[in-house]
Amino acid sequence: MASAIFFDERATIFAAKISEMVILYGIPNCDTVKKARTWLDEQGISYTFHDFKKMGIDQKRIQHWVDTMGLEVVLNKKSTTWRGLSAEQQASAANKKKAIQLMQESTSLMKRPVLEKDGKVLAIGFEEAKYNSLF
Repeated sequence: MASAIFFDERATIFAAKISEMVILYGIPNCDTVKKARTWLDEQGISYTFHDFKKMGIDQKRIQHWVDTMGLEVVLNKKSTTWRGLSAEQQASAANKKKAIQLMQESTSLMKRPVLEKDGKVLAIGFEEAKYNSLF
Protein backbone atom coordinates (compact mmCIF):
# COMPACT_ATOMS: atom_id res chain seq x y z
CA MET A 1 0.00 0.00 0.00
CA ALA A 2 2.79 2.43 0.88
CA SER A 3 4.47 1.87 -2.48
CA ALA A 4 1.22 2.80 -4.26
CA ILE A 5 1.15 6.07 -2.36
CA PHE A 6 4.80 6.68 -3.25
CA PHE A 7 4.00 6.02 -6.91
CA ASP A 8 1.07 8.43 -6.79
CA GLU A 9 3.28 11.16 -5.29
CA ARG A 10 5.91 10.60 -7.99
CA ALA A 11 3.24 10.64 -10.70
CA THR A 12 1.89 13.91 -9.32
CA ILE A 13 5.36 15.47 -9.28
CA PHE A 14 6.02 14.22 -12.81
CA ALA A 15 2.68 15.59 -14.03
CA ALA A 16 3.47 18.97 -12.44
CA LYS A 17 6.82 19.12 -14.26
CA ILE A 18 5.21 18.18 -17.58
CA SER A 19 2.56 20.88 -17.13
CA GLU A 20 5.28 23.51 -16.88
CA MET A 21 7.05 22.41 -20.05
CA VAL A 22 8.62 25.19 -22.10
CA ILE A 23 9.55 24.39 -25.69
CA LEU A 24 11.53 26.64 -27.98
CA TYR A 25 11.12 25.80 -31.67
CA GLY A 26 13.61 26.99 -34.24
CA ILE A 27 16.93 26.26 -35.90
CA PRO A 28 20.19 26.51 -33.96
CA ASN A 29 22.12 28.73 -36.37
CA CYS A 30 19.46 31.47 -36.49
CA ASP A 31 20.68 34.62 -34.70
CA THR A 32 17.25 35.35 -33.23
CA VAL A 33 16.98 31.79 -31.90
CA LYS A 34 20.47 32.13 -30.39
CA LYS A 35 19.37 35.31 -28.58
CA ALA A 36 16.26 33.60 -27.19
CA ARG A 37 18.24 30.56 -26.04
CA THR A 38 20.86 32.76 -24.38
CA TRP A 39 18.15 34.75 -22.61
CA LEU A 40 16.40 31.60 -21.35
CA ASP A 41 19.73 30.14 -20.19
CA GLU A 42 20.72 33.36 -18.39
CA GLN A 43 17.35 33.45 -16.60
CA GLY A 44 17.75 29.82 -15.55
CA ILE A 45 14.57 28.79 -17.35
CA SER A 46 14.45 25.12 -18.26
CA TYR A 47 13.26 24.43 -21.78
CA THR A 48 13.40 21.89 -24.53
CA PHE A 49 14.81 22.99 -27.86
CA HIS A 50 13.05 21.57 -30.92
CA ASP A 51 15.19 21.94 -34.06
CA PHE A 52 12.56 21.83 -36.74
CA LYS A 53 15.18 21.60 -39.49
CA LYS A 54 16.34 18.25 -38.12
CA MET A 55 13.22 17.03 -36.33
CA GLY A 56 10.58 18.43 -38.65
CA ILE A 57 7.27 19.84 -37.54
CA ASP A 58 3.76 18.53 -38.08
CA GLN A 59 1.00 20.43 -39.81
CA LYS A 60 -1.20 20.40 -36.71
CA ARG A 61 1.45 22.30 -34.72
CA ILE A 62 1.86 24.91 -37.48
CA GLN A 63 -1.94 25.14 -37.76
CA HIS A 64 -2.11 25.81 -34.00
CA TRP A 65 0.44 28.60 -34.31
CA VAL A 66 -1.38 30.15 -37.28
CA ASP A 67 -4.76 29.91 -35.53
CA THR A 68 -3.32 31.47 -32.37
CA MET A 69 -0.99 34.14 -33.74
CA GLY A 70 -2.17 34.66 -37.32
CA LEU A 71 -0.66 33.67 -40.64
CA GLU A 72 0.97 37.08 -41.08
CA VAL A 73 2.94 36.52 -37.86
CA VAL A 74 4.02 32.92 -38.51
CA LEU A 75 4.89 33.16 -42.21
CA ASN A 76 8.22 34.94 -42.66
CA LYS A 77 7.89 36.92 -45.89
CA LYS A 78 11.20 38.67 -45.23
CA SER A 79 13.25 35.47 -45.43
CA THR A 80 15.56 34.61 -48.29
CA THR A 81 13.59 31.37 -48.61
CA TRP A 82 10.41 33.38 -49.26
CA ARG A 83 12.19 35.51 -51.85
CA GLY A 84 13.39 32.30 -53.53
CA LEU A 85 9.83 31.04 -54.05
CA SER A 86 8.18 31.45 -57.43
CA ALA A 87 5.48 34.10 -57.78
CA GLU A 88 2.97 31.25 -58.03
CA GLN A 89 4.15 29.71 -54.74
CA GLN A 90 4.05 33.08 -53.00
CA ALA A 91 0.52 33.70 -54.29
CA SER A 92 -0.60 30.27 -53.08
CA ALA A 93 0.44 31.24 -49.54
CA ALA A 94 -2.61 33.51 -49.35
CA ASN A 95 -4.51 30.27 -48.79
CA LYS A 96 -3.94 29.26 -45.14
CA LYS A 97 -3.85 25.53 -45.86
CA LYS A 98 -1.32 25.95 -48.68
CA ALA A 99 0.79 28.33 -46.58
CA ILE A 100 0.94 25.75 -43.78
CA GLN A 101 1.96 23.09 -46.28
CA LEU A 102 4.72 25.37 -47.62
CA MET A 103 5.99 26.06 -44.09
CA GLN A 104 6.05 22.36 -43.26
CA GLU A 105 7.98 21.59 -46.45
CA SER A 106 10.39 24.49 -45.91
CA THR A 107 10.64 25.36 -42.21
CA SER A 108 12.78 28.39 -43.02
CA LEU A 109 9.54 30.07 -44.07
CA MET A 110 8.47 30.31 -40.42
CA LYS A 111 9.44 33.18 -38.15
CA ARG A 112 11.69 32.00 -35.35
CA PRO A 113 11.80 31.14 -32.58
CA VAL A 114 8.38 29.95 -31.49
CA LEU A 115 8.05 29.80 -27.70
CA GLU A 116 5.44 27.54 -26.13
CA LYS A 117 4.55 26.73 -22.56
CA ASP A 118 2.10 23.96 -21.77
CA GLY A 119 1.17 23.79 -25.47
CA LYS A 120 0.24 27.48 -25.56
CA VAL A 121 2.08 29.81 -27.93
CA LEU A 122 3.65 32.60 -25.90
CA ALA A 123 5.73 34.38 -28.52
CA ILE A 124 7.03 34.21 -32.07
CA GLY A 125 10.35 35.93 -32.59
CA PHE A 126 12.46 37.25 -29.76
CA GLU A 127 12.00 40.53 -27.94
CA GLU A 128 13.65 40.73 -24.54
CA ALA A 129 10.87 42.89 -23.08
CA LYS A 130 8.26 40.37 -24.20
CA TYR A 131 10.19 37.44 -22.68
CA ASN A 132 10.67 39.44 -19.45
CA SER A 133 6.89 39.93 -19.23
CA LEU A 134 6.27 36.21 -19.75
CA PHE A 135 8.58 34.83 -17.06
